[in-house]
Amino acid sequence: MPTPSSLRRTRRATHRVYQLMLSGGMALGITLAGMTGVQAAEGDDAVFGLMKRWAQVNYQSSGDAQETGMEALGKEVRALADQYPDNAHVLTWEGIILASWAKARGGLGALDLAKEAKATLEQAIKLDPRGDNASAYVTLGALYDKAPGWPVGFGDDDKAGEVLRQGLAVNPQGMDTNFYYADYLASEGRKAEALKHARLALKGPARPNRELADQELKREIKALITRLE
Repeated sequence: MPTPSSLRRTRRATHRVYQLMLSGGMALGITLAGMTGVQAAEGDDAVFGLMKRWAQVNYQSSGDAQETGMEALGKEVRALADQYPDNAHVLTWEGIILASWAKARGGLGALDLAKEAKATLEQAIKLDPRGDNASAYVTLGALYDKAPGWPVGFGDDDKAGEVLRQGLAVNPQGMDTNFYYADYLASEGRKAEALKHARLALKGPARPNRELADQELKREIKALITRLE
């Protein structure tokens, strides 16, 4: 049965289908579960290449070119996840890329991709609740926050807040954990709390090998602070 929160989202979702705001600033740092060191390293090496290409496609392309780029990345990361099904880092980035592909595709065609991303991120969290400095929580929370609610999709304001707070508990100083929670709070009309977390986000530490992502996320953070002040 739909919750009151999901019903509220259904009304709002009549003007949109899937507009996902996904973080480019997903932090590194992973505790891998259920794998040998060699297997983990092999899976991670492959992910690092996909991460760099994802940032380029996400921030330096648009329109059909972006959708085509995300589709190619999506197919590659699915194959990688089939090879390393117990690597939480791989699954986290599979979820991020699939959700970004859904955003690039847009419309009703994004629905299945968004659901696949949700299930993948939930599995990554199950394997390693503290993995990737809460990147899986950030992306999953953003999906709940931006997706339309019942009966079209799974969007739910209350669930979004719950998941984003779980991410903050794992990474309380993170740039992305604080920004996406701030954005959520702003959408809920909780301006003072949103501004507090946006300012924390701006002070968040840089992520290794994520220069482009950090740069773009900081622009979003500054824009949010300007809007809230």
